[in-house]
Amino acid sequence: MPEAPMTSHDPPPALVAGHGRTSLLTPDGELLELGSNEALAMLRTLAPPLVVHAPATLRRLGGGGPAPHLPTLDLLELFAFVMPARSVAPTPRGLAQALDLTPQEIGHADAGLLPQLAGLLMQRAAQLLSTPSGADIPGLLQLLGQAGWSWAPMLGAVLARQPAPRGAAAMPAAEALRVWRRLPKWEETAPRPAPGQAEVAPQEARTRLARLLGPQAESRPGQADYADAAAEAFRARLRPGDPHLVLAEAGTGTGKTLGYVAPSSLWAERNGGAVWISTYTRHLQRQIETELARLHPDIAERRRRVVLRKGRENYLCLLNLEEAVNAAAPGAAPSRRGAAPASLIPLALLARWAAATGDGDVLGGDLPGWFAELFGQAYVMGVADRRGECIHGACPHYQRCYIEHGIRRARQADLVVANHALVLTQAAWHAQGAEANSAGGTDEDQVPTRYVFDEGHHLPDAADSAFSAVLSGIETAELRRWLLGAEGGRSRARGLKRRLDDLVLGQPALETPLDAALLAARALPAPGWSLRLADVQPELPADAGPANPSEALLRLLRLQVLARMPGAGGRRVQGGQSECDLHPVPDELADAAATLERALGRIVEPLLTLVSRLGARLEEEADSLDATTRGRIEALGRTIRRRAIGRLEAWIAMLRAIPETPQAGIRPDHVMFLRLDRRDGGGQPPSSGDRDVGLHRHWLDPSVPFAAVLAAPAHGMLITSATLRDESGSDAEMSWAAAEARVGASHLPSPALRASLASPFDYARQTRTFVVNDVAQDDPEQLAGAYRALFLASGGGGLGLFTAISRLRLVHRRIAAPLDAAGIPLFAQHVDAMDNATLVDVFRTETDSCLLGTDAMRDGVDVPGHALRLVVFERVPWPRPDILHRERRIHLSGGAPSSYDDRIARLRLRQAFGRLIRSSGDVGVFVLLDRRTPSRLLSAFPSGVIAERTGLADAVAKTASFLATSGRG
Repeated sequence: MPEAPMTSHDPPPALVAGHGRTSLLTPDGELLELGSNEALAMLRTLAPPLVVHAPATLRRLGGGGPAPHLPTLDLLELFAFVMPARSVAPTPRGLAQALDLTPQEIGHADAGLLPQLAGLLMQRAAQLLSTPSGADIPGLLQLLGQAGWSWAPMLGAVLARQPAPRGAAAMPAAEALRVWRRLPKWEETAPRPAPGQAEVAPQEARTRLARLLGPQAESRPGQADYADAAAEAFRARLRPGDPHLVLAEAGTGTGKTLGYVAPSSLWAERNGGAVWISTYTRHLQRQIETELARLHPDIAERRRRVVLRKGRENYLCLLNLEEAVNAAAPGAAPSRRGAAPASLIPLALLARWAAATGDGDVLGGDLPGWFAELFGQAYVMGVADRRGECIHGACPHYQRCYIEHGIRRARQADLVVANHALVLTQAAWHAQGAEANSAGGTDEDQVPTRYVFDEGHHLPDAADSAFSAVLSGIETAELRRWLLGAEGGRSRARGLKRRLDDLVLGQPALETPLDAALLAARALPAPGWSLRLADVQPELPADAGPANPSEALLRLLRLQVLARMPGAGGRRVQGGQSECDLHPVPDELADAAATLERALGRIVEPLLTLVSRLGARLEEEADSLDATTRGRIEALGRTIRRRAIGRLEAWIAMLRAIPETPQAGIRPDHVMFLRLDRRDGGGQPPSSGDRDVGLHRHWLDPSVPFAAVLAAPAHGMLITSATLRDESGSDAEMSWAAAEARVGASHLPSPALRASLASPFDYARQTRTFVVNDVAQDDPEQLAGAYRALFLASGGGGLGLFTAISRLRLVHRRIAAPLDAAGIPLFAQHVDAMDNATLVDVFRTETDSCLLGTDAMRDGVDVPGHALRLVVFERVPWPRPDILHRERRIHLSGGAPSSYDDRIARLRLRQAFGRLIRSSGDVGVFVLLDRRTPSRLLSAFPSGVIAERTGLADAVAKTASFLATSGRG
C-alpha cells in the first residue's frame, strides 16, 4: 500500500486515542498500545502525528481534563482539500471506507492505518490539477503555505511532479479565494401556471410504486396499501378551506417514503405543480433526497425535478464569505513578513467546498459537520446567512447566490423536500402578507397546494415553535442591531440605512420615516444590556435622558422571576432556566409594559410608512425602474415586514395583553409566562450570571393556527408517522380523535381519512424488552454501572438515552475508560467535539461503538442493522413540568391530566423503541432503567412485546444471551 509522501526523511508518527488507551505508531514503524499519559509524554518528543479529527483525539488524550496543546497533521483537513463536498465519518474507519478500502484492509483501524490513508489521499491529490477547479489549486496552496498549513508543503511536492493540463493557466493567489466570481449564475424564468386538478387513482399509485421498487426489492405487504391511502390526499378539493386530509400511521418498516413519493410524483408530473414533502430532522431530509434517486436515476434530471429547501440561515452567504476573505487577507496577499493569517486556512478550505457543493448548505448539507469542529463554529456561522442582513438585489453576488438558486429551482420543481420549520414559517408569512395586501415575507411566488408531512408526530412541537413569540433581551437587542447596525466593536453588521442605501438617498419621503424609525430604535436594549440586567436602578450619566424602556422592563421581569423562584412560588425548569407566571402583574411592571408598547409603536409606524412608500415607487416609477431595482424594492419590503414589523407587532400585542388577568374557568387562547436563563446553569442566582430574560407567549393549542394558516388553504395533505396515535387502550376511536386534535384535523370541516398499517416486523421474535427494577436512577454510580454492564453485554451497538444532560455527562465520565479497554468506543452528545449529525455518522460507521444522547438522538438516529442492537433509556421520559405544560395539561387533557402525561410518555417510548429495528433481519434489546415505571405505560411497545420486569444482573445476562444467539452480540 502507498505511503504518505513526506518532506522530511522520517515519516510522522500516527495517533488514534481512546478513553485511557492510545494506539501510537512511532516514526520507526513500531505500533504501541499505551496509556494516555504515557502516550502524551512520548508525543511531546516526536514530530506532529497523523490523526483523524484532532479536537476529539486530543480531548480523549486529555483523559477528561483539558485537551493538551499538541500540533497534529489532521487527515480530515487533507480530505477537505482533496475531496471537498464529500461526507465521511470522522474516524479512521470512516475515512478508510470513504477511500474504498475493504474491511480486511481496514482491520482494527488503529494508528497503523493512518499512513496508508495519507498515501491514498495524496494519490488522489495528484489528480487535482486536471479537475474542473484545478486552476484554483496552486494559488490556494500558496496561500495555505503562507498561513502555515501543515499539509501545504507535502501537497505542493506532490503536485509539482504532475504536468499541468495543456492550455490551463494557474490562477493567481489573489484570485484563488474569490470563488464567488466563478460560480454559475441563475436566470429568471416565467412564473409557473397554477397546477392542474388531475387526480391520482390508487391503482396508479401502486403501479408507480412497483416501478420505483424494481423487481429485486424486499417485499413489504403494507407498502402498496399505504400508497393507496396516500393517493387520497391528491384528489381535487371540493370546497374552500376543506382539504383532503389523510392521517396515515405506518409502523417502522412499512416503506413510507416511497409509499408517498409514488402518488406525489404522479400528481406533480400530471398537474405541473410542486408537492412539498416536509420532515422534522435533517437526517430524514437527506434520506428522502437519496431515496428519490430511484425516481430520477439521472443526476441532472433529479436536480431539475427535486429540490431540498431549508431556511436561509442554513446556507453560505457569498457576501459574508467575501468580507471574511477581505478581512483575513486584503488583496489575498501576504503581510510584510511573508506570512498570511491562520484564518486563511478554513477560508481556503471553504472556498474549495464552495466550488464543489451542490447547494451551498453549510448545516447538514455536503459541508461535513466536523468542519466547524476542526476550525470553530465562528467560521461557519460567520459565513452563513444568519444575521438577517441579506440585501438581495443590491448584493454583487445576487445572481450567484446559493439561496436564490434554490428558490428558483424550487419554483419549477416537482418535489420540494423541506422541513416543518420552513414550511410553517412560509405559511405564516403568506398569511401575514394576505392581511397586509402584500407578499408578506416569503421567498416563494406561489403557495403550495399539496403537502406531505413525514415525522408527523413532531407537527405539534413545530407549530408551537412557529407560532410562538418571545419578547426577550436577546431578541430585542438583535432587532436593534439589525436596524442600527454595529455600534462599536469589530462587528461587520450592516444597519437598515446601509442596506437601503441608494434606494432612499435624496428622497425625503423615504429618508424621513427611515430616520424616525432608526431614532426610535434606540428604545431597544443597547450593547451591554445583559451586564446591566441585574441593576434594578442602573447608574446613568446626568445627560443620559430617560432610562431605556426595554431594559427597564427586562429588569422588572427578572425581578419577578427571582421573587417567585422555588421556595417563593416559582419553578426551576431545567439547568439554568427558571420560570414564573406573569399574573398577578405588579403595577410597576404594567406601567413599564405600557411605556415600552408606546416606544415600539414609534418604531413600527414609520417602518410601515417606509414599506408603503417603497411599494408606491413600483407603481409611480414603473416606466423607469430597471428589473434589478424593482427586485430589490420588493425583497427589502418583504424583509422589513418579516424581520422587523412582524416582530414589533407581535411584541406590542403581548405588551397590551399584560394587564389582562385570565378569568377562572375560561380556556385561554394563549399562555404567557416569564423565563430567566442563567449562564452558569447552576441553582442559585448569581449577580451577573444572567444570560437572558423574557416574556414568552405560546398558543395553548398550536394546532389551531396550524389548521387556519396552513391546512385550511391547502387542497390536499398527508400527515404520516409511525407514532401518530397512543394506542394505550381498547378504544381506537379515542386514540384517533386524540391524534386528530394534536395535528389540527379536528379544526377542519371534513373528517380526515384514517389509515393504519402495522409494521411488517416480528417484534416478539426480533426484540427483548426489560424494565430494570433494582437501579436507583438518582445514584450516578448505580446508573453508570447499569450502562457499563449492558453495553459490555451487547458488545457495543448501544444507544443510551437520557432526559438530562447532567446525568449523561456523569455516566460518560464513569464508563468511557472501561468500555474503551474492552474495545468499545464511547461517543456522547454534549461531551465529544462533534455535532449530532457527525455523532450519528460515527455511530453508524463504528458498528461496535456506543452513543449517549438526549431527545435529539432519540428522534434523529436512523441506524440500520448491527450498528444499533441495544437501546437503554435511563428513566421514563415524562414531559417537562414547565408552565406551558401545566396549562395544556389543565385545558387539553379532557379532564384527565394524568392520562395526558401518560400519553406523552408512551409516545416517546414508542419513538425510542422504533429506533431499534429497521429491517426484517435486525434484532435488538430495549431496556428501561426505571423501577418506578407504571405498568400502564408498557402498552407503548408493539403488540406481542412483553416488557419483563427484572433485576439488572438478569437483564444483562439475557441481553448477552439473546444477542449472541441471534448472531449480533
